[in-house]
Amino acid sequence: MIRYVAGDTPVHRLDPRTKLFVQAAVAVAAFAHTTPRGLALLTAFVAGVCWLAATPVLASLRSYRAFLPFLVAGPAVEGATLGAPWFVPADAVAPALASYRVVLLLLVSTAYIRTTRVRESRAAIQWLLPGRPGVVLGAGVGFVLRFLPVLRDDLSTIRQAMDARLGSERSLRERIRLIGVTGLRRVFVRADRFALALQARCFAWNPTLPELDPTWRDWPALLVGVGALAWAVW
Repeated sequence: MIRYVAGDTPVHRLDPRTKLFVQAAVAVAAFAHTTPRGLALLTAFVAGVCWLAATPVLASLRSYRAFLPFLVAGPAVEGATLGAPWFVPADAVAPALASYRVVLLLLVSTAYIRTTRVRESRAAIQWLLPGRPGVVLGAGVGFVLRFLPVLRDDLSTIRQAMDARLGSERSLRERIRLIGVTGLRRVFVRADRFALALQARCFAWNPTLPELDPTWRDWPALLVGVGALAWAVW
C-alpha cells in the first residue's frame, strides 16, 4: 500500500506542491483541534481525501499494523493505575485522541504516496528548498520511498519462507530472532546493491526532473488548504 499506484483520480492530477501544502495544512489543523468535534470534522475530510485518491482505508491501516499497537498502548498505559480502580478512562481520553490524530495523518500521507510519483515528490521538494540542501533532501526522500516497499516485501518473503518450514512451531522469541537477523542481512545486501546501482548509473546532483505545471484543478485544493489553516488559527 505504501507505494505509488498509477491512476487517473482527481488527486492524481494535482500538482505535488499542492498536495504537500494540503497535507501540511491538515497536519496543522489536526494539532490545533484536538477535541472530539474537531477530530470528527477531520475524519470526514480525510475520508473524502481517501475516496478521491482511491485509497482503501482498511488496507492502508493494515500497512501500518506494526505501529498501531504503540498507538493503542499510549492510552492504555496513561489510564492504568497501580491500585483500584486499576484503570481511569478520563486519563486515557487525551492520549486516545492524540493517537487517533496520528492515524488520520497516516491516512493522508498514504493518499499522497499512492497518488504521487517519486520523481514528482523530489521535484516539488527541490522547488520548495532550492540549492544543494533541497537536492540532498529530495534525493533522500526519493530513496526512502523506493527502498521501503522493497524492504517490506523482503520481510514478507522471509515470513512466508519461515512458515513453509514450520517456523510457526518455534517459540515467539526464536521467530523474532530469525526474522530480525535475516531481515537485517537483507537490508545490508540491498544497501550495497543500491549503492552499486547508483554508481553504475552515474548518480548526479542535477538530474532531469519532471516539469511541475499546476492547472486549474489545483485552485480548489489550494483553497481547501488555506481553509484548513484558517480553521487551525481560528
